[in-house]
Amino acid sequence: MADELKRGLEGVLVAESDLSYVDGEVGKLVYRGYDIEDLARGASYEEVLYLLWHGSLPTAAELDSFVADLAAEREVNDGVIETVRALADAGERPMAALRTATSMLSAYDPDNEGDDDGATLRQGRRITAKIPTVLAAFERVRQGEEPVAPDPDLSHAGNFLYMLTGTEPDAVSEETFDMALTLHADHGLNASTFTAMVIGSTMADVYSSVTGGIGALSGSLHGGANQDVMEVLHDIDDSSKDPVQWVKDTRDDGGRIPGFGHRVYKVKDPRANILEEKLRDLAESSGDTKWLDYTTAIEEYLTDQGLVEKGIAPNVDFYSGSVYDSLGIPVDMYTPIFAMSRVGGWIAHVAEYQEDNRLIRPRARYTGPEDAAFVPLDER
Repeated sequence: MADELKRGLEGVLVAESDLSYVDGEVGKLVYRGYDIEDLARGASYEEVLYLLWHGSLPTAAELDSFVADLAAEREVNDGVIETVRALADAGERPMAALRTATSMLSAYDPDNEGDDDGATLRQGRRITAKIPTVLAAFERVRQGEEPVAPDPDLSHAGNFLYMLTGTEPDAVSEETFDMALTLHADHGLNASTFTAMVIGSTMADVYSSVTGGIGALSGSLHGGANQDVMEVLHDIDDSSKDPVQWVKDTRDDGGRIPGFGHRVYKVKDPRANILEEKLRDLAESSGDTKWLDYTTAIEEYLTDQGLVEKGIAPNVDFYSGSVYDSLGIPVDMYTPIFAMSRVGGWIAHVAEYQEDNRLIRPRARYTGPEDAAFVPLDER
C-alpha cells in the first residue's frame, strides 16, 4: 500500500486544516465551522477574510479596523499600472496579466524581506487589496478608458465594481458580488490552493504562492468553467435555439454541458443554490430574465434526464457566469474574479501550513530504462 500510485493525488491526505470542509455527498461547505449559506447571507467578504485569516468572526471594532487597513492598501504603484497598461495594449489574456502584475507587486512591498510570523498576513492583506485595482485597471485600459482610483469608503466588492465601471453600484449589485466573493473564498485543497501551499512550504514569500495559485487557476480544468457556461448561453442566444434543444443536440454529438458535475460534489453545489437566487434577484431588478430562463430550463431538463441522480449536478459555475454577466463583467474576466476572491483562501492556507511547516516533497515511481550504457558524444 505504501507504494500505491494515486494519480492526481486523488484521496490522498497531505495536511490537516481548520479552514474549510466540503461534504460532496450532501452538498455542504463550511468555513471554520460556519455553513457557507449563513456566511454568504449574513457576513461581508471582509468578515469572511477575517474569519479565514484570524480564526474567528470579528467584533464590530475588529471589523472596522480590518476594513480600514484593507482599504488603505488598495492603491497600486504607478510602475505596476504602467505594466498593466502595456499588457492590455499588447492583448495579453487577463489571467496572464494578473499573474505578471501580482508578481510585480512584491517589488513595492514595504516589508518584502519580512520573514517574521506576521509577514504572510501583512503581505497577503496588500495583495488582496490590490488585485481588484489591478484587474479593474486592466479592463478599463483595454476598453480605451482611464483607470479609476479606488474609493476607500466603499466595500471590497463595491469598490471593485466602481473601479470597473466608474459608477457606484446599486445595492443589489454590490450585495450580489459580495456574496459571490464569499462563495469562492475557499474550497479545501483544490489545485490552486494546493499549488500555493506547496510553494509556501518552501518558505517562499506569499507573493510567490499567490502567483503560483493564479497560474494553476488559469488552467482550463480548474478556473474556466463559468466562462464556458456563459459562452454556451451566448451561443444559445445568438442562434435563437431553444436551450433544451441545444442541450439535446450537444449530448447527441457527445459533448458535455459545462457547469454540471464536480470532482467533489455528488449533489447540487450549495453555492449554486445561492447564486441561482441572486441571479433571480438581478433579473427582477433589471427586468431581463433571459439568462435565468435559459439556465433554469437546462437544469430542469438535465435533472429530469437523471443526471443529478447519477451524481452530475449543477456546480457553482453554472450560475456564477450569468451573475457576472448581469453585473456587466466581461466573460474573460470571470476567472480573474475567481482569483480575486480565492486569494483570501490561498493566503489563509499558506499561513496555516507554515505554522507547522514541513516541505511538501512527494515522489514518483520511476518507469524509465535501466542500466543504460553511456555513449560519448563523438560516438553517437
